[in-house]
Parts: sequence; structure tokens; C-alpha cells
Amino acid sequence: MAHTTSASVSARSASSRGDAAYAAAEAPSGPLAQGREFVWTNADFARVQALIYQRAGISLHDGKHAMVYSRLSRRLRDTGHTSFHDYLSWLENHDGPEWQEFVNALTTNLTAFFREQHHFEIFASHLRSKPSANWKVWCNAASTGEEPYSIVMTAFEALGANASFKLTASDIDSRVLATAAQGVYRLDGLKGVSPERLQKFFLRGKGGNAGMVRAKPELRRVIDFMSVNLIRDDWPFKEPFDVVFCRNVMIYFDAPTQRKVLERIHRVLKPGGMLFVGHAENFSESRDLFTLRGKTVYERR
Repeated sequence: MAHTTSASVSARSASSRGDAAYAAAEAPSGPLAQGREFVWTNADFARVQALIYQRAGISLHDGKHAMVYSRLSRRLRDTGHTSFHDYLSWLENHDGPEWQEFVNALTTNLTAFFREQHHFEIFASHLRSKPSANWKVWCNAASTGEEPYSIVMTAFEALGANASFKLTASDIDSRVLATAAQGVYRLDGLKGVSPERLQKFFLRGKGGNAGMVRAKPELRRVIDFMSVNLIRDDWPFKEPFDVVFCRNVMIYFDAPTQRKVLERIHRVLKPGGMLFVGHAENFSESRDLFTLRGKTVYERR
């Protein structure tokens, strides 16, 4: 991305100094030095801020020091690096699979079945308004699959299991997408699923799989799982969508990035199509693109 931030300036500055000067100028102090397996400095954090912004559009605020240290420490262990300075320098000079692991480590995947229930009620009503349509829906924060399967269950209830309905479920995190595609969950994690839905749409595990459930094949067959980076220009879609779920994603982006992503969603959404967003997200400054139609529900202009 062609963004310049204070984080990226700090990152270039840190990386351009020699190791000795870097260590002397950026030696950790206070809580940063307490009980750490690896040296962790403000310059390291600034470099991480810049790199995740460039790769995924995520704006990490300064209160995320502990979270970033904890998650990326695992990457240092797995790659054999002994300092964040060395790991980040190596990352910047290699265009390989570790970039995906870096992004995976820093993305947040909080999700649940039928989260924000009012959205699914509005979605069902919207589906019933055109029961014979060839519905194409995109969920672009699929995480571990709870949201995509909630969408499909709602569609089957509103339209019938034989309706023309296809869901594209995407995420930037490759690991959670693999979990979503499997559709296997702990039974105690399905608190938002009614007993009727549980019986209708899931298979219960037996023997060694007791306490687990799996989404039935008829749910999984209408979902295409794929990796999509929302800030890149290479979205693979050939046909527009009727509905887009983009919930609790934009809160991790700054205002310019939010606007660019909204413009791209506008391009892949049919006129009059619906956009569902998170409860903490408000796009009143993009009235030229979307009109508010309900609580965190927008219509494409």
C-alpha cells in the first residue's frame, strides 16, 4: 500500500542503524524489560506496526505491545531467530510463506454463531423478498466459520435447502480458513445455535469425537472458502454480490483504508445490495456509497 505513517518512518530508521547503535539507542526499560524471553523495544514495535499496516491495512495502536510480543514470540521460536530485530530484518528481505504466518499471528478472530442476531433477522427478510433469485453472498471475515455457517443456515430456513444460493467465505488468515472449511466444533461452543438447528444442521461426534459436532455436507457444499486480502486490488470475483457481510473488520483500519475498502465493496455489490457491518462501525461519511437502512445495515447506492 502507498501509505506513509509515523510507524513506517520509525521502521526505516530502526532498520538502517547498525546493531550496536540500535541496541544502545533502543534498550528496553521498565515493563518492556521484565521477564522477556527476547529483547523487545519501541523500535521493534514500530517496525511491526509499519509492516502489518503495509501487508494487511491493520492499524495497531500503542496499547498492543504485550499482544504483539506474545504472538510474534512464537514466530521467533519457529524460525530460529533470537531477537525481534533479526526476525523483522529477515522478514523484510524475504518474500516467502513466513509473511502469511506473520499476518496470521497478528489478526484477531473473535466470532460466534449468530453473533448480532438482528442481522440474521434482517438478512432472512431480505432473502424472502426475492425467493427465486440466484443469491450470491460474500462473508469477508469468515474466521473459523461460525459466521458463514450461520449465514447458510439462515438462507436454508428462509429459502429452502434447494434454493439457488452460494456463499463466498474469505479471510486473510489461512489457518482459520482451514478450520472453517472442516466445519468441526466443540458442542459447548454452539451456544448461539438452537436445539432445533443443532439437530437439523450438525452431526454429533461419537466415541473419540464425543462432545464435537460437524456441519452437515449440505451446508458446506454451498460455501467457497478462499483467502482474500481486503486492502489488495486482486479480488478474484467475476460476478457481483447481492449481500456482503463485512463485520468487525473495519475497526482495525484507519479512515483512508476504510474508505478504499468501502469503494471496492461498492464495486462488487449489486445496486440495492445489502452491506452488514459490525456494531462498532459507522460509515456515515460514505453516504455517496451506502445508505443506512437499519442498525449497522447499509444499502448500496
